[in-house]
Amino acid sequence: MNLLYLALSTFSQTGGIEKVNKSWLKALSNLQEGFQFKLSAHLLMDNQADTNYLSKNSFKGFKGNKIYFILSSLTKALKSDVIVLSHINLAIIAVLVKKVKPKTQIFLHAHGIEVWRPLSKLQRKALQVADRILAVSTFTANELIRIHGVDKTKIQVLNNALAPDFKAPEDLSKPANLLKQYDLQTDQPILFTLARLSSAEQYKGYDQVIEVMPALLKRFPDLVYLIGGKADTAEQERLNGLIEKQGLVNNIKLLGFIPDTELIDHYLLGDVFVMPSKGEGFGISFIEAAACGRPVLAGNTDGSTDAVLNGQLGQLINPDNLTEMETAITQLFKENRSEANAYTIQQKCLKAFSFEAYQEKIKKLIFQ
Repeated sequence: MNLLYLALSTFSQTGGIEKVNKSWLKALSNLQEGFQFKLSAHLLMDNQADTNYLSKNSFKGFKGNKIYFILSSLTKALKSDVIVLSHINLAIIAVLVKKVKPKTQIFLHAHGIEVWRPLSKLQRKALQVADRILAVSTFTANELIRIHGVDKTKIQVLNNALAPDFKAPEDLSKPANLLKQYDLQTDQPILFTLARLSSAEQYKGYDQVIEVMPALLKRFPDLVYLIGGKADTAEQERLNGLIEKQGLVNNIKLLGFIPDTELIDHYLLGDVFVMPSKGEGFGISFIEAAACGRPVLAGNTDGSTDAVLNGQLGQLINPDNLTEMETAITQLFKENRSEANAYTIQQKCLKAFSFEAYQEKIKKLIFQ
């Protein structure tokens, strides 16, 4: 069997979709040992493969050349038995292949906001011809049915998982090096958010957390809110202005981009991971925080519900209700600062979202 995996980017950029692609490529590479199939991966934006996930022999990068990518991928696709499309923007491949070679099995990822909005005629056609649509959350599955009328029998919910190289920490205490770096105390209450800070995507909920900070400071006078993630210039200026206007310069720190090698320590630094978003397809950062033993606060109007196990890993709230948010954060601070609770959260998360369990689901999906 020939299996082709198509993606926009995997190794050249960072983000939730890129993490999903890495997990799939690692799982498929591992599964080659037990199943007779040839794996090929065409990645539009990438230049070279990370051999921790994919062998060089299976990789082909196109450095952003869209025309070459489409032509080469179509040629390869017509020789493949199974095609996995990692994004709806690859719809043209699905539609053309099904016209020429209708027996080809096509799996299409549906991550979140990219399929919640109006789609082009070509993209809607891809939803029709795909043999199986892999929705990362129940919410995304329901939106595919509600907005685009997709047959529910062809949708399978496949929740995202922890990356194959994510090593859950054994020591769940706050890292001394970061406490020193940010001039914080061990017992100081800390909120942490990790998100892309984009002026075009203001749905992550950090604005609402900033709004509720003055009320929280009455309960927790030394509270600090750490916001990690790369910001574009407009969003950086807007947030700085908002923080200054609220008089919170001493209580909120914008940390900027955090490299993967420092992510776990930053999750451990916070007492509660907060991201009351209204636009998450799933939210990998939720399960990464929980895998570090930290309870999460998430919105209840998107795919976050799946990532938080319907509240088992923290609390789900109406992201627009500041009173509800204040109450939930207060409760999480008071209930979840013990080591026993931290390990309980971690174990629940690892049981539900381990890479090993994810690989097993992919095996059943493709080969059984």
